[in-house]
Amino acid sequence: MIRIQAGMPTTRFCQVIGVPERSWRRWQARARAGSPVKGPWPRPARESVRVAARRHALAHPAWGHRKVWAMVRHDGHRVSQATVLRLLRDEGLILPAAYQRERRQLAARRKAAFATEPTGPNQVWQLDFSEFETTTGGTWRIAGCRDYWSKYEHPWHVSPTANQHDAIAAIELALADYEAMFGRP
Repeated sequence: MIRIQAGMPTTRFCQVIGVPERSWRRWQARARAGSPVKGPWPRPARESVRVAARRHALAHPAWGHRKVWAMVRHDGHRVSQATVLRLLRDEGLILPAAYQRERRQLAARRKAAFATEPTGPNQVWQLDFSEFETTTGGTWRIAGCRDYWSKYEHPWHVSPTANQHDAIAAIELALADYEAMFGRP
């Protein structure tokens, strides 16, 4: 219909949509003859393990298809790795291929931030502000200070502003928490 309205010849249309002309002609003949459309084909292998594979994939989102496949096999199902991969891809439960690479790149950038990597707690602290909107239209800003190495989160400073006074107050809260914990400044 689109090809006819545009006045486009079949050869040009097939080039535009990237389909071989022989395939287009075959599909056209089948449609004119009223033949049933092919597919969707039954997938008994996928359907027999769908519940088990979904259960394992949802319980452990960081697992790849091989680990899910191994757990499904452990449950007693006979299924191939490729079937589990296709099933998880159909369900939208497979991580993108670049996921691990992105995590490694982020870790490399974090390590590059230090001349010498911290080897213990209380060598490097991080300060960050977060904003939270209330249901009445207000905004609260939370300043949190945490230890980079141990990931310990010190008490937060909450205020409607996010300026140098709030940053200083958050650091003072963290220092007071450190003194209470270790008994020394």
